[in-house]
Amino acid sequence: MNKRSLGKKAAVSAAASPLAVTALAGCAQKGDDSSAAGGGGKDGKPVQVKVFKSHMGVGTIPDANNAHVKYIAEKTGVEYHLITTPPGSEPTEFLNLTIASGDLPDILRPIGGVEQTLIKQGGALPLDDLLPKYAPNVWKSIPKEAWDVVRSASPDNHIYYVPKVFLVPERAPMIRKDWLDKLGLAMPKTAEEYKEVLRAFRDKDPNGNGVKDELPTSGREFGKWMDHLFAMYGIAMWEGNPEWDLYDGKIQYAGITPNMKAAIGFIRDLYKEKLLDNETFLNKGEVWQAKLNNNLVGGWYHLPANLKDRVTAMRKGAPDAYVVGMPPPKVDGFKGFVTMKSMGEPEWIIPTSAKNKAEASLKLLDFFYDPSNDEFVRFGIEGLQHQVVNGKKVLLPPEDSRPLALGMRNLTTKQDMDIRIQETIPENMQKMVKDIFEVSTADARRIAGDGPPNTVYEGFPDIQSHKLFQEYLTKIVIGDWPIEKFDEFVDRWKKGGGDAVTKRVQEWYDKVKK
Repeated sequence: MNKRSLGKKAAVSAAASPLAVTALAGCAQKGDDSSAAGGGGKDGKPVQVKVFKSHMGVGTIPDANNAHVKYIAEKTGVEYHLITTPPGSEPTEFLNLTIASGDLPDILRPIGGVEQTLIKQGGALPLDDLLPKYAPNVWKSIPKEAWDVVRSASPDNHIYYVPKVFLVPERAPMIRKDWLDKLGLAMPKTAEEYKEVLRAFRDKDPNGNGVKDELPTSGREFGKWMDHLFAMYGIAMWEGNPEWDLYDGKIQYAGITPNMKAAIGFIRDLYKEKLLDNETFLNKGEVWQAKLNNNLVGGWYHLPANLKDRVTAMRKGAPDAYVVGMPPPKVDGFKGFVTMKSMGEPEWIIPTSAKNKAEASLKLLDFFYDPSNDEFVRFGIEGLQHQVVNGKKVLLPPEDSRPLALGMRNLTTKQDMDIRIQETIPENMQKMVKDIFEVSTADARRIAGDGPPNTVYEGFPDIQSHKLFQEYLTKIVIGDWPIEKFDEFVDRWKKGGGDAVTKRVQEWYDKVKK
């Protein structure tokens, strides 16, 4: 099978969702005459469960003879068939096409807000009674508070999906300590000190190649992944999108606050001085990552847990490359923090039409949440997912020709992260990653708007997509528009549905906090 070869590029947009839900609610599984009973189907063979998961990365889709698939089937009586997005397809469109076609997954990772469409139109299976019975490890390991958030997202207060739970800060501002050390600079404590550090990164050749190619800090298209520049101003941001948080005692969209106007003014100044990569709003993900990996960027915002491959690449050209967490520099009049979202994001949902596979699907999911399977979940099969070096399991890097391994657990505690660092990060990087988490934890705060359902945006897709914010952010920062245009944005946002959405978010917040 070719890399992630799963079908034609999706061509159905979210507008297909009514058809999708009809399919979910009414279509029977083709050729499905197996029972979901533990230990396999009626014939004693494993129950086959189709699992949809996007953003799987590099690799091929495993078949039934794959050792990882067979191991889990032996342990659970469930044989997983992985479905993911074909190369070049937009994940949300592909998922809608898959649902609308009637060739439905038995359990899926929802994206693009599809879970709320399913819940609203009867296409999602309620899991309240099924989870404790068939997925006890999932049920007991996820905090009650997270289940309460999930219930708040449905009109009938039922549990329709398993949430993602991340109890440590997932993202962090980071900076090259080897660059600071080479230039004799201390960690910046104020906004002005931060500017001075960025100027030194720009002018004093910290990467040592004799070329003035350093990018003091950088972000990605639409202003994503530069949340550290907003964090200084006490703004709730998530991958470049303003979130909901408490401002002046009321829950509010962070994008229209005085904090945001001040932050955009600061970022505009950085851009003008070329302290912010002037290609930021053009950088696609792979371009941005290449700049980091090739020792061109001094500071950025991303996932500390994913630093292994990045630092390994850096050290090919800079053997002393070392990354540390950067506390948000202080700005007069604002209290900075790192945004933390811990629970409530949809992770797994079972279509109503796959009800007869629900027991098997939940049993499969429970395998990944069972503590006794932790080592297998992390390392998989020797030769496929890991190799043994000096008696220690070491994960193999992803390759186009290597089969992907399904992972379904998305619950992380501090203990989980400590174990993950210890067992999957090279020894010469473990302290680095632990220290970054320690810094980000000290600066992190869980925002008030952690988990509102996508239904709060119903009828206002432009508010949900942040398109208006992204337009004003981009044009103000690059100098096409003056900072005073921000006030026009606030007015347009409110009149364009922002006030109505704010009311709905407040109602959700009042409900979940009862």
